[in-house]
Amino acid sequence: MTTTEQRPQSKTDPLGPGYKVAGQEMRYRDAFNKTLRDELNHDPDVFIMGEDISGGFDKDTKEPLDAWGGPFAATKGLVQDFGPERIRDAPISEAGFVGAAIGAALTGLRPVVDLMYFDFVTVAYDQLLSNAAKSRYMFGGQTKVPITLFARSGAGTGHAAQHSESFYSMLAHIPGLKVVVPSDPYSCRGLLSAAIRDDDPVFLVNDKKLINLTGFVPDESYVIELGKGRYLKRGKDVTLVGMSYTSIVCKEAADKLAGQGIDAEVIDMMSLSPFDEDILLESVMKTNRVVIVDEDTPRASMASEFAAVIADKAFDYLDAPVKRVTAPHTPVPYNRGLENAFMPKPDDVVATVLKMMAR
Repeated sequence: MTTTEQRPQSKTDPLGPGYKVAGQEMRYRDAFNKTLRDELNHDPDVFIMGEDISGGFDKDTKEPLDAWGGPFAATKGLVQDFGPERIRDAPISEAGFVGAAIGAALTGLRPVVDLMYFDFVTVAYDQLLSNAAKSRYMFGGQTKVPITLFARSGAGTGHAAQHSESFYSMLAHIPGLKVVVPSDPYSCRGLLSAAIRDDDPVFLVNDKKLINLTGFVPDESYVIELGKGRYLKRGKDVTLVGMSYTSIVCKEAADKLAGQGIDAEVIDMMSLSPFDEDILLESVMKTNRVVIVDEDTPRASMASEFAAVIADKAFDYLDAPVKRVTAPHTPVPYNRGLENAFMPKPDDVVATVLKMMAR
């Protein structure tokens, strides 16, 4: 059902603050699938590659089947409309098919690669580090590598230690590789379109806890500028910084803090490399306190990097030390109770803010 909604104020909203636009409530997974379809229609050079993404083939007719579109249904229905040449099932060799996709990008195509679980990035890490990220630099700008990769991160869904990591900081560390982290269906659609149309390699991280989240998505196509954050809530007492699912955690914490008379500002970083230093500093210089929430483990994390930038460039504005709320420095537990304890929660953020403000 199509409705209209007035977009909230945002520094990166492509439709502008107060702009009324036709759209509908949509699940994150459906917004992702719709965007893939739109980009395949938009540019014939776009194709998708990954494990189990087309669902296999009928043994008699040899026609592609729509079995599931991968374990998260990201590509469901696409092979019927675009065929197996553009929706390509790959063997279980991440290094192999990521390398093939990089080669395709160097020859002018725009591959989109489904790596399934974020943990599998490590299997293709050499291809990302040595080839995708460095080729344009090493050839003096004579080449482009317009490849988009995506995978699912995050604990909380019972996928155990080898399918639940959130170490996007490992990717953000690589010069030449852009990293984006949508937090809702709206940012998912805008960032995925921008990634596919970008001439550099971009990795889009989907937290599994967002897959069934619903939100308003405009009908018309749009892109969100890579490298920018946005305000999810304005406030004056403390800045809460989130990324991916922890932006949802920050919003819920802000609602709880409001009940105790604390007006929290919430920033959704959306992009981790490059990232928006300006929005961090602008907010902290106003609120004078900051809590950074990150599901990654704490050592050499994005939370540590954001804290370093704030301490370096806004130290004189701080009324309290920069605080981080992160996962512990352990693998993700499989036990349900331990897994819940592993993840940063709104109550953890609230407790940190109350201690910071001596309440």
